[in-house]
Amino acid sequence: MRALTVTPGERDSLRVEEVPEPVPGPDELLVDGIAVGVCGTDREIVDAEFGQAPPDRQRLIIGHESLGRVRQAPDGADLAPGDLVVGVVRRPDPEPCGACARGYFDMCRNGRYTERGIQGLDGYASQSWTLETDYAVRLDPSLSEVGMLLEPTSVVAKAWDQIERIGNRSWFDPKTVLITGAGPIGLLAALIGVQRGLEVHVLDRVTGGPKVSLVQDLGAEYHNADITAVGEKLRPDIVIEATGVDRLVCGAMAMTAEYGIVCLTGVSSPGRTLPTDLGMINRSIVLENDAVFGSVNANLSHYTLAAEVLASADAGWLERLITRRLPLDRFAEAFEHHEDDVKVVIDLTT
Repeated sequence: MRALTVTPGERDSLRVEEVPEPVPGPDELLVDGIAVGVCGTDREIVDAEFGQAPPDRQRLIIGHESLGRVRQAPDGADLAPGDLVVGVVRRPDPEPCGACARGYFDMCRNGRYTERGIQGLDGYASQSWTLETDYAVRLDPSLSEVGMLLEPTSVVAKAWDQIERIGNRSWFDPKTVLITGAGPIGLLAALIGVQRGLEVHVLDRVTGGPKVSLVQDLGAEYHNADITAVGEKLRPDIVIEATGVDRLVCGAMAMTAEYGIVCLTGVSSPGRTLPTDLGMINRSIVLENDAVFGSVNANLSHYTLAAEVLASADAGWLERLITRRLPLDRFAEAFEHHEDDVKVVIDLTT
């Protein structure tokens, strides 16, 4: 079968190659791959900045935003041939930390986890793959064109879950959320905010193209002004920062309403400096009982929440998030930057 592979740490090593057909174990599904989404982590692996091949191997099958259809299932499994599935990305260490041992492998303390298509385990960018039944998430059949959005949706489902947990340390009745960044994470975070009945605002730098209309068609408001001006006007109860841009991170922490919550999901590049009044930021956080926290990855409960989010969303709006679909033979184009890209998908069936 064909798979998209890379040698981690080696630039220009991405290629499609023939690899052995996978053989499922006793508690594993055999899945026919439909598509994978491409994200910033994949690009970092391709650029030799990140990634780890399986033990005793030089090459890694990439792809962690999966979508497939079950071909074969073990006896007694809750899944059956024909079911649409997504594979969870992270696996805990064989000798797990306390969090991993309790199912919170998204909160791993020792860092010895593995991740499909990223760190130590082959991913899902192949024409077929195996998957442990415990790490398979069934999707509604209506999501056959957009199910690869489940993994990024799980990331924001976790962010919203953590916001709710933090908010409930006291009386919590938020009205307004500001999301910085209109990429896939930002737009999916906005979708969940709208589903929760909040007044949703999205801030991004572009002035036209699909991102603006995607925000507006959700019933949210799009902004491209300076974050300070937007923050002073809105005073949001919640901010979800999805860019990692340093000035937006600092701006987000300084502009919430009292008892504001800021969730940081974007990963910043180190080595940058920014003149900032940290005293003012600290003063407002302390005196207003604000909370700032980071969130990454997702556990099984978040994948389940994400599947419910996508099943409840407008299918046409979800399809518009996918701005380019490319066959496996044109994989290189999927890693090119296009100004209007939201989500790029590689079709594994063609």
